[in-house]
Amino acid sequence: MKQEIAAFLEYLSKTKGSSRNTVAAYQNDLNQLADFMSSERDKGIVATDEQLLMAYLASLKGKGYSPATAARKIASARSFFKHLVDTGKRQQNPVRNLVSPQVNKKAPRVLTSAEYARLVAVPMALTTPEGHRDVVMLELLYGTGLRASEIVSLQLSDIDLAQSVLYCRHEQSHRQIRLSPDLVGLLRDYITNGRLDLLYTEGEQALFLNRRGHQLTRQGFWQIVKNYALKAELGDRVTPHTLRHSFAVRRVQGGTDLRSLQETLGHAYISSTRVYKQPISTVK
Repeated sequence: MKQEIAAFLEYLSKTKGSSRNTVAAYQNDLNQLADFMSSERDKGIVATDEQLLMAYLASLKGKGYSPATAARKIASARSFFKHLVDTGKRQQNPVRNLVSPQVNKKAPRVLTSAEYARLVAVPMALTTPEGHRDVVMLELLYGTGLRASEIVSLQLSDIDLAQSVLYCRHEQSHRQIRLSPDLVGLLRDYITNGRLDLLYTEGEQALFLNRRGHQLTRQGFWQIVKNYALKAELGDRVTPHTLRHSFAVRRVQGGTDLRSLQETLGHAYISSTRVYKQPISTVK
């Protein structure tokens, strides 16, 4: 089965052009399935693939996986076995009758344009290096949909102002994001001026620095956003992810197709992106 998985992953990468993030997610899910089926057969258990898959689903529930995660893993198996059927390596898809866990996805909470303007106005009113940095971080997040962890992991070498491109290379996510002229201008000014006010060590390459001149942490960024939200009287439920959601919803409302948005956001599965087609709710 491992050879079939390897061939399927190659198909995803070379034929379908799936992102590294997507391929890595499938690899993790399918190898877990293969290990489970191999372990069960090593116990001398005689069962069909369909029965083993039912046992696999039960084991996921027993290990405490959320319904969403279990459903994703079953979806990975369904795609894999469908590919084997389509390529003539199997007669039937053993996942065809397997019922995935019911997932009730909540509509994402977003900021309206007016609410975002109130949020970013708080650091804009500051004259400190931190305030300058935070405006750029908020605008970058709101304008690209990056994750908080991806924002704080950016290095100077990840920003190509000449080509108006940002390279996101965080963990399994490797993608290019086009920057608007406004973001290019903000980043150029920050890198040339604002960042230097926070820089202590010449060799530091992190784009966003804390007041000690080190790379800002994800936790630090979350706290910064929440503090500004409170000062803007937006409540305590605004996080960096709220801005990521806001970006995605704006793109969908502007006509961006889900596949393109999936690549931009770095989602491994299109099901994660479909949530933005639901009715939205504001933070209030």
